[in-house]
Amino acid sequence: MKRLDALRAIHDRLDGVAVVTIMGAVAAELQSLGHRPNFFYLQHAMGLASSLGLGIALARPDLAVVVLDGDGSVLMNLGGLTTLARYRPPNLTHVVFDNESLLSVGGFPTATSTGADLEGIARAAGVGRAVTVRDTAAFGAAFENALAADELSVVVAKADAEGPAGYVTDLHMLENRFEFQRWLASTRPRAQA
Repeated sequence: MKRLDALRAIHDRLDGVAVVTIMGAVAAELQSLGHRPNFFYLQHAMGLASSLGLGIALARPDLAVVVLDGDGSVLMNLGGLTTLARYRPPNLTHVVFDNESLLSVGGFPTATSTGADLEGIARAAGVGRAVTVRDTAAFGAAFENALAADELSVVVAKADAEGPAGYVTDLHMLENRFEFQRWLASTRPRAQA
């Protein structure tokens, strides 16, 4: 599965959702589909997208939060999965694009290329809802199920080790920070049942 196709399949569902991406290919490909003020492209903090997403999910339980991550980033901060499982925010969906490489920094193989199982690691960390998918249709269905579940979810999407022609986005990163902050402040909490 191509990551860009997977992102294209869910792009419409990201409207009104706080989205945090890791650096590199994920950020560049998401932005190529159309930037929104609710997209935050976390740069220069490899391994910390899930931590930022967790903070937003805990601070804003009224808001759906989606983290778009990569296998290299997750492997760099495996403790992030145990922390997610400890707090279990029901409004957080953690998508991990697993292309078995550090594509954005040269394509070096990650531990998933030799058998590490991110779904299994997430489950062992205490995440009860984790799934691995290998095609775009299964990814779209798993993503929809995760958003509807009202439970912390991890979706591992096995993806081809292909990236965009360039990793530079046309959005100034400092402005993205302020734009995202303004968007968070302007969203109104959902009425509690």
